[in-house]
Amino acid sequence: VCQCVRLRSVRLALTVGAMPEDWDKDVYRQPDSRTPEVDKKTALPNPAVIVSKLFYYTVDLPVTTFRDWVERQREKNKFYYYHQHFRRVPDLTECTLGDFLCYYEAEMQWRRDYKVDQEIIKVLQERLRACQQREGNSYIQNCAKELEQFKQGAKGYQSRYGDLGAYASGRKCLMKQKHRMIEEREKAASEA
Repeated sequence: VCQCVRLRSVRLALTVGAMPEDWDKDVYRQPDSRTPEVDKKTALPNPAVIVSKLFYYTVDLPVTTFRDWVERQREKNKFYYYHQHFRRVPDLTECTLGDFLCYYEAEMQWRRDYKVDQEIIKVLQERLRACQQREGNSYIQNCAKELEQFKQGAKGYQSRYGDLGAYASGRKCLMKQKHRMIEEREKAASEA
């Protein structure tokens, strides 16, 4: 009976956080009350401290100071970069004969326009797919506007860039447009 009471008091003391008064000092040693000081054996300074201070003052501090100065200068002149704006350049039809710089600029303008038109078609296609997914089987009635937009965009894209091949260029596109206009003129002349 005495031992049970003793165990209960030990358990109670452990849950409270204090050690019982009759604990075995050989098994449960009391923790040190303070951290011992490091005994120096020599009067010389620690070389690791010297190297770390040398690195800090010769490398880290100047670099950090310079970086902070640069960041302060940048904060004064903030530049918000969203996307690059290109000025519109003359078309291939407006270039004079032998003006190769104008040819190059017109070709780069055509490539940018080609990429923009590709992205427009992708956006129209994504809108149509989202509407189809949202509406389910009744998408033909409920997505008529998106379907019509996609059909018109795809028709315009196909008439301008279709059948140009892998090596499409502004000159090829212009020739395709010229041939299409000639065909339309011949068709109108034959009907009249």
